Amino acid sequence: MSKAKILIADDEHLISSMLALNLEKVGYVVETAASGEEALQKFYDFKPDLVILDLHLPDAYGLDLLVTMRGADDSLPFIVITANIMADSAVNAFKLGAVNFFGKPFEMDEIVLSVAKYIKDKQIEDVEPSPTVRRNVSTQDQMIGNSPKMVEISKLVYACASTDARTVLVTGESGTGKGLVAQAIHQYSARSNAPFIAVNCAAIPESLIENELFGHDRGAYTDAGKKQKGIFEQANGGTVFLDEIGDMPLSMQTKLLNILETKRFRRLGGEADVETDVRIIAATNQDLVKMVADGRFRGDLYYRLNMINIRVPALRKRLEDIPAMVQYFIERLNAEYGRRIIKASTDALEKLQAYSWPGNVRELRNVIERAMMLEKGNMLTHFHLCEEPKKDRLATSPEPQSSDQTVLTTDNGHRFAGFQLPPEGISFEEVEKQLIGLALESASGNQSKAAKILKMSRDTLRYRMKKYGISEFMYQDLDCEQKVAVQMKSKPEGYTVFKWASC
Repeated sequence: MSKAKILIADDEHLISSMLALNLEKVGYVVETAASGEEALQKFYDFKPDLVILDLHLPDAYGLDLLVTMRGADDSLPFIVITANIMADSAVNAFKLGAVNFFGKPFEMDEIVLSVAKYIKDKQIEDVEPSPTVRRNVSTQDQMIGNSPKMVEISKLVYACASTDARTVLVTGESGTGKGLVAQAIHQYSARSNAPFIAVNCAAIPESLIENELFGHDRGAYTDAGKKQKGIFEQANGGTVFLDEIGDMPLSMQTKLLNILETKRFRRLGGEADVETDVRIIAATNQDLVKMVADGRFRGDLYYRLNMINIRVPALRKRLEDIPAMVQYFIERLNAEYGRRIIKASTDALEKLQAYSWPGNVRELRNVIERAMMLEKGNMLTHFHLCEEPKKDRLATSPEPQSSDQTVLTTDNGHRFAGFQLPPEGISFEEVEKQLIGLALESASGNQSKAAKILKMSRDTLRYRMKKYGISEFMYQDLDCEQKVAVQMKSKPEGYTVFKWASC
């Protein structure tokens, strides 16, 4: 096998020469470039297997070069280095395709190890793609998956960890693994040897949360016989994970904002400020933007927390990760319960991938744990799955009229075709608009009849027509191909027109 080729683009001669020397010692062929123009020329002539790219070159911005080079070879791994390490730069680098990001000064051994890892990964990828990606970040459950969404999240996690981003907001549905993201950021960071303390803001009564977070001095209240440190003081140098941040009382939000701005707080009953150095990772499954608009969450705190936002996708949006996750849970639970189950059967995996998982990863783990407790053999079969995962999503849909349509029948006998509920969900307002249009069509534009079809009052129908900008429209003189479900004053992009099944 020929030796792997590395291109180093850095205008600091000492750094590039030392990197080249260390990489050549372990057997790589190395070329260096001191400018963007020279780097591009050597990129095309040398055809490297990996590029180490400085973010700031005399005549070019490193990320612009990265985009150009990836345009010629989108499988090429890039390691970005820079003296001015910023969270935004790291995030942008990962989004554009970088596989690693180092701030200067760095340990030469770290770069060499990183090069070896990604050269090996690239060679394996050329032969056969790896079926799983595992991130060994803690003794607890880990983030598992090699779907594009999870790869993107892992890059953002590393960016937050390596740049010591002081505030991170993790959003997503309940059970998606937001806590695992927070733990991964902590474990990958320079703070990993300091405490990681998680707080569920929804689980602590409002009257106690200030004492829990800030602690108290002796005599602060009747039962305060001695000084007690709060979580922000206990976690000094480490990470505080504020789960369910949307449930934090407004009064505490003000004090949290003060900590973010001053890195100081005062214990209950205290007379002096206490200084603390913590990273704050907040998580929520609520819509904080809407909460800000409704006055239920401070806008200034939201913008401060939202410096980097990691959106964890629902499990139904990354079903391709389920086989790897199931195997991971089997191995974890084998060790926990002393079982010797090897893997899940093909039928079981098919059933699991056909389910929408409203409880997300948490529900999947519980289903696998239950099935393993019931399984007697060494293969996890579909027979011991809960009833919900046994039911195929498509099989439980109404009987299709054709290969690509679904027919819905209301209890008053009306039928319409063309509606399919996508796995990722749908806007209820869009469905309501179209149902109103269908009712108007069925009633030939008569609002009273349309209201009866929809089992609502005429006033309610008129209110909703006004809300959605739906105008009266006469249908009886149109042929089948001309019939439309609804005429909009301002028709939204992507609006779907339904036709009657009888057409």
